[in-house]
Amino acid sequence: MADYASDVLVETQWVEDHLDDDSIRIVEVDENPGLYAEAHIPGAIGFDWKTDLQDQVKRDFLGPEEFGALFGGRGISNDHTIVLYGDRNNWFAAYTYWYLKYYGHHNVKLMNGPREKWIAEGRATSTDVPRYEATTFQAQPGDESIRAKRDEVAAALEDGRSLVDVRSPQEFSGELIAMAGYEQEGAQRGGHIPGAKSVPWAQAVTEDGTFKSADELRELYTSKGVLGASDEVIAYCRIGERSAHTWFVLHELLGEANVKNYDGSWTEWGNLVNVPVEKGA
Repeated sequence: MADYASDVLVETQWVEDHLDDDSIRIVEVDENPGLYAEAHIPGAIGFDWKTDLQDQVKRDFLGPEEFGALFGGRGISNDHTIVLYGDRNNWFAAYTYWYLKYYGHHNVKLMNGPREKWIAEGRATSTDVPRYEATTFQAQPGDESIRAKRDEVAAALEDGRSLVDVRSPQEFSGELIAMAGYEQEGAQRGGHIPGAKSVPWAQAVTEDGTFKSADELRELYTSKGVLGASDEVIAYCRIGERSAHTWFVLHELLGEANVKNYDGSWTEWGNLVNVPVEKGA
């Protein structure tokens, strides 16, 4: 991992070697929450991104007190190293990583590869739900240096900050407004934020879901005009989970200091009145 800017990845073998380490809490967060019940890493805690990690009234994530109560109630303290993984090449695992960083928990790692890699390697799985004793998890005030909101995105159109759209080319062009099965997270308009560069999130990983080398990643984002064009980058997707994955690549693996995730993303921008939208590739 020496070629990455930060020591934030752990390999599947490392996870297996630390299954009985009580200083570590392994957490699975899937796009499909039902997968956790079918099989998970022994001792892993499962979070449902819709019902656990999101406010159930307004479209936003949990406040710091609710976030702290959630993690503490599942037996995760500020002293634990949290290791995250999930399906879809770690979409929501990366989102939860960003979420933890936002609330000031820096002792967190991402498994290099999704749950599918763990299973394909023939490693042990379980259907038992662990019951850890409740503890205290203190969330810090939100770190706005890694989160962009709509007013800042609008300002970026004027001051030249780099925007990277990490959705599929069809979503970027406006050909596809809502992904199949995600209509509730769609928008009134298709297209992309003017000036945004299209770099689908999956271009950052290899066939087994592990991350490409630092040199390959830097070449990718430099060649697409994301890096080198400005001192700050804002990533977005549909609801912020795929862009959190790209935020992880740019900020954590490549060490770019000024990278933000616009978690409102296209579901917000594509529904706003009187904001600019572009169509086409």
